[in-house]
Amino acid sequence: VLAASRAGFDTVFVPAGNAAEARLVPGMRVIGVSSLREAAIHHGAELEPIEVEPLLPLQLAAPVDDAGDLSEVIGNPDAVEAMQVAAAGGHHVFLLGPPGAGKTMLASRLPSLLPDLSPEQGLEVSCIRSLIGLPVGAHLVRRPPLEAPHHTASPAAIVGGGSGLIRPGAAARAAHGVLFLDEAPEFAAVSLDALRQPLESGTITISRASGTARFPARFQLVLAANPCPCGNFGVRGSECTCPANARRRYLARLSGPLLDRVDIQVNVLRITAAQVRAARRDGNPTSQAACDRIAEARARATARLAETPWRLNAHVAGSWLRTPDGRPARDATTALDRALERGAITMRGYDRVLKLAWTLADLDFVERPGPEQVGRALLLRKAAA
Repeated sequence: VLAASRAGFDTVFVPAGNAAEARLVPGMRVIGVSSLREAAIHHGAELEPIEVEPLLPLQLAAPVDDAGDLSEVIGNPDAVEAMQVAAAGGHHVFLLGPPGAGKTMLASRLPSLLPDLSPEQGLEVSCIRSLIGLPVGAHLVRRPPLEAPHHTASPAAIVGGGSGLIRPGAAARAAHGVLFLDEAPEFAAVSLDALRQPLESGTITISRASGTARFPARFQLVLAANPCPCGNFGVRGSECTCPANARRRYLARLSGPLLDRVDIQVNVLRITAAQVRAARRDGNPTSQAACDRIAEARARATARLAETPWRLNAHVAGSWLRTPDGRPARDATTALDRALERGAITMRGYDRVLKLAWTLADLDFVERPGPEQVGRALLLRKAAA
C-alpha cells in the first residue's frame, strides 16, 4: 500500500483481514474485500454476491515491555553515562568486559532511553514487521525495536535475503532501534563485515536473480565481548587460562574497519561489594530522568541541524564538521590532531570523535565543543582499546 501511495494511487483493495493495517498509510482510501467476487462487484461486475467469511490475522498478545530501568544497573557509572551519550547522539557502542559485568543489562536499557518513533519512522518499522509476517494491527509501532540475534546467525539472517521472496534480516528489523550482538567475536566474520555498509549508508540493498530489495537500516549497533575466550582476563581474583596469542586472535575477530565505525568503546567491570553498598545511597539515574536529559540534547542537535538533511550528530557528514557551523571551538582539537598524526586514529575515527564531541556539548549545554568535550570524546572512543 505504501508503494502504491508513492506511485500516485489513492485507492487500494486489500483482503478484509489486512484493512486495518493498510489504513496506517496516510492519504489512502482502503477497501477491504473478502473474496475476488466481492472485488469484482465493487468494480461493476454483474455477479450474485456470495457471503464469504473473511480470513482474519492471528491476534497475538501485546508484547510485554521488559526492558527494565536504568536505575537497576549497579555500578559502572562510566558505562551508564556512555549509554546516555549514545542515546543522545545515535552513536554505536562496543562494551568490553568479563561475564556478569552487566553488558547485556546495559544494552537492553538503551531502547528505553530513546524517544518514541516519529510517524514516518513508525510507518517504516510497521512495514518491516508486516514483511516478516508479524501482526501490526491498527496502530503504528511507537517504540524503537531491539533485535538481538544469536551468534550462530548466518549473514542472510543478519542482513536479509533468502530464496524466493527477499525478506529483511535482523539489521532491517532493528531500523530506528537497536541491534545488539552479544558475544560479538563468536559471530562469523562474514556476518559482522556485512554490517559495515549499512552502518555507513543506513540502508541495505539485497540483489537476487528474482529482483532487488532495499530496506532501511538506520540502527544503533551495540557490540558486547569478553576480554578473552574464557572471560577472566584482567578480572581480580580470577585466573585466565588463555594464552596471549589466543586473546589476540579472539578480539581480532572484530575487524578494524568494523570497530572504526563504532564511536563509543568502553570497559564494563564487575562490581564489588563496596559498589553494591554505594548503589543503595547514590545509584544510577532512572530511565525517565535520563530520557529527559537526552530529549533536551536531541532538541539542541535538531535545532542546529535544521537546515541540513540530518537530525542526529552521529549521522552528519564529515564535510559538515569542517564548515563554520560544524567546526569545534578554536584549539579544541589539539589532542585529536596529535592522535591523527601518530596514526592512533583514522580520518574516519577523527570525524567520529568530533560527532561524539558535539553530542557531549549538547549534553553539557555549551554552544560548541571545546577541549573538554573533544578530550572526553577521544577517551570514550579509546576506553576499551
